[in-house]
Amino acid sequence: MKLMFASDIHGSAYWTKKMTEVYRTENAERLVLLGDLLYHGPRNDLPRDYNPREVIEILNSMNNELLCVRGNCDTEVDQMVLDFPILADYAILYLDGRMVYITPGHIFNNENLPKINKGDILMNGHTHIQAIEDMGEYTYLNPGSVSIPKGGNRNSYMIYENGEFTIKELY
Repeated sequence: MKLMFASDIHGSAYWTKKMTEVYRTENAERLVLLGDLLYHGPRNDLPRDYNPREVIEILNSMNNELLCVRGNCDTEVDQMVLDFPILADYAILYLDGRMVYITPGHIFNNENLPKINKGDILMNGHTHIQAIEDMGEYTYLNPGSVSIPKGGNRNSYMIYENGEFTIKELY
C-alpha cells in the first residue's frame, strides 16, 4: 500500500496543482489531507496563487481518492462546497499492525496527546514544520506544509510505502 499525506494547502491553487501532479506521479492509492484546505488564516500571509475556488474544483475532481481531517481554518461553510467529508477531528488508520492517529494538530499534538499506546503513530499538520521523530513511547509525524512552509522547511508532503514514511519536497 502506498499513501500520500499532505497538509496546509491554505487555498493555493499553484501548490494544489503541484501536489496533485506529484500524487499522480507517486501513484499513491489515496491522498490523506491533514486540514486547512481553503483559507490562509489570520496568522499566515497569502500563499502563491491564492484561489480557494480553483482549489475546490481541483479537490472535488478527486473526491473519491481523499481522506481528510478538519484543520483549524476549515469550517462547515467549506464543507458546503466540497464533495468529500472534511469535518472529522481525527482519523485512524492501521498500517503494518500500528495505529496511526491522524489529526490536524491544533487540538491533539505532542503537548496534548490523544489516547494512543506504546508503538502507535501520531500524525498531524498545523505547525507547517516537517517531522519524523521517535518520541520513545510513540512516533510523531508531520508532512510539513504544501503551501506555507515554516521553520526553514520547503513545501513538502509525505509518502508511506513498504512500511516507511518519507518526507519529500514539492518543486
